[in-house]
Amino acid sequence: MTVKRGLKWGGVLLLLGLMVAAVFLWDPLPDNPSSEILAANASKYDAEIIRDDFGVPHIFGKTDADVTFGVAYAHAEDDFLTIQESVAATRGLLARYKGGDGAPTDYIVALFDVWDTVNANYESEVSADVKAIADAYVAGLNLYASENPDKIMPGLAPFTSKDVIAGSLFKTPFFYGLDGTLLELFSDDRMAEIALDPGTGETAWMVSPRRAPPRGSNAFAVAPSRSTDGTTRLIINSHQPMEGPVAWWEAHMVSEEGLDIQGGLFPGSPMVLHGFNRDLGWANTVSNPDLSDVYKLVINPDNENQYRLDGKWEDFEVKTAKIRIKIFGPFAYTAERKVLRSKHGPVIQSAKGSFAIRYAGMGEMRQNEQRLKLNKAKNWEEFNAAMSMNALPSINYVYADREGTIAFIHNGQYPDRIEGWDWTKDMPGDRSDLIWDGYRPYENVPILLNPKSGFIFNSNNQPYDATDGPDNLKPADFPKSMGLQTDQTNRSLRIMELTDGTTKFDRETLLAMKFDTGYAKRSQADKVLSAVLEHDWSAEPEMAAAPKHLLEWDRQMDIKNRHAALGGLTVVHEITARFTKIPPPDPLDAFRQAVAYLNTHYGRIDPEWGEVNRLVRGDLSLPVSGASDTLRAIYPAEIRDDGKLHAIAGDTWIAMVEWDKDGKQSASVIHQFGNATLDKNSPHYADQAKLFVTEKWRTALFEREDIEAVATRRYRPGREN
Repeated sequence: MTVKRGLKWGGVLLLLGLMVAAVFLWDPLPDNPSSEILAANASKYDAEIIRDDFGVPHIFGKTDADVTFGVAYAHAEDDFLTIQESVAATRGLLARYKGGDGAPTDYIVALFDVWDTVNANYESEVSADVKAIADAYVAGLNLYASENPDKIMPGLAPFTSKDVIAGSLFKTPFFYGLDGTLLELFSDDRMAEIALDPGTGETAWMVSPRRAPPRGSNAFAVAPSRSTDGTTRLIINSHQPMEGPVAWWEAHMVSEEGLDIQGGLFPGSPMVLHGFNRDLGWANTVSNPDLSDVYKLVINPDNENQYRLDGKWEDFEVKTAKIRIKIFGPFAYTAERKVLRSKHGPVIQSAKGSFAIRYAGMGEMRQNEQRLKLNKAKNWEEFNAAMSMNALPSINYVYADREGTIAFIHNGQYPDRIEGWDWTKDMPGDRSDLIWDGYRPYENVPILLNPKSGFIFNSNNQPYDATDGPDNLKPADFPKSMGLQTDQTNRSLRIMELTDGTTKFDRETLLAMKFDTGYAKRSQADKVLSAVLEHDWSAEPEMAAAPKHLLEWDRQMDIKNRHAALGGLTVVHEITARFTKIPPPDPLDAFRQAVAYLNTHYGRIDPEWGEVNRLVRGDLSLPVSGASDTLRAIYPAEIRDDGKLHAIAGDTWIAMVEWDKDGKQSASVIHQFGNATLDKNSPHYADQAKLFVTEKWRTALFEREDIEAVATRRYRPGREN
């Protein structure tokens, strides 16, 4: 009887405990507004959307705002979930929807002071035309939400104009590798590099090289003087993830206020990020300059909320981040974490100490203003004037226009650092003279305009190799404190192997270079292969045939190549280690693993590369050429257990823009899948995939009559159609 009574009371106590926990963890998301409230502002705008035979939206409106209203609505039709998740991340609410995996993002939003910055400066720093565009964009999102209430993430609507500005403020610094710096700072095994006063004659207390973040893209511009037919050509070839918040979506925007541009947009973006209008175009490639600085702080042993600066103890600015982390359904717990800022910037505390970070793009809210000016530019002078706003923290620009002007801009907000210090190291945080204030003027940005060879390229390599002619930029012309990158990629090395500074390009030659699948001499792949081929394999009889097979490889990664699988699987770890952060195996072990993998899954070491390398979309699986860091860039998600590599990033939306010697424009474009990002039932979910893998194109449409001739749908959101 006593045991039963004890069990009974134990159950009661457990139930009471669960009830108390439920009360404390009960945190339901609020209801979204009614459809009527969400749609209230839609009547202010009038956009016509014409979907062509590939589902690409051509959006027409009287004003720029009308057009961006239509852009938001059309993009929501194709990828509403990703747009919403981007908004949730920017608001610092991702963990409330995604659980613990979203908590680091939410903390960084708080660390970067995104919303206090936006709320304090929106009225004064965001131009009137950008406010109008932001208002229109969220009106388009809210209209779509009003018509599809079952697709709204709980509690996320309504979308606001400040979401647009905050999104750019938060995300743009990550394109030059700030995320890698943050990951290092948060790591408890960090070994800090500390720069010493240059007067001491020493360089560092402890050396631990930073790892470069993953970045890719190709861009080519050919002047009329270098073309066999006098045509100006631009190839836009960004390497992005094939799905997710930075995957390309294509649109054409036309207003009576000067917009007539088509190109790629990310979810949540109101403007074309790179593309072309009737007069000019530009390609972006990610650069990796040193645009952030880490300062090692000295904390007051008697007060953890103070740090030393110029011999005095300074108070941190202290806030508390409350991160709501989903458990399940309406239950969530709130994690509180202290957020510190010093005069340097955000402060990160780890087991190795306290570090402040100062970075390009801190507090910058003018990105969309600069992008609007770029979208509407008509010539080099207007384009360069827009670039001189210097509101975009990084990103290379390769430019071409109707007049035959070509240019390379190694764009960046380059910190105005004092000379003499090694800014690649962590800086002592107790000296205020090392806290830089502002950026070098745009006139100091590396720009190569109309080089003598008539050819410009960039493949995420150093800015000192941007043309194959004699007039490249010189390292001596730029101070070390600018932090310009000094590395090459296989792709840049391969371009230099394929060009000679004089031989003219026809269209086919230029495209053959863009779709080249080779690994260059002096590349990472070449070093791995040399180590394997120089090794004596006689002690391993099971490997007898493999070295000879590898020796016969021409270093190409084309679909039919029967040596590429062995070679590609041997070098892939070394090439991708810089962004996976997974230490690569020794080259000999990598070779052994490749042999074992192919024998296990194919019973041979020489399957065609297309059997292994696949572009997969729904039920569609297609062979595709290319590999990691080739000009035909195809990056695998992983080395799968089924013997296949599924493409996850690399070549995505690509464009070839041309102006002939008479100034007549044409353009060819392709997307790796299709414009319907999430709708598996749409005919445009994978309708470009077969063209993409066979390296073919669709024609970009400029004229309204041509668009109407192939239209599959015409409608005006929020109005009777």
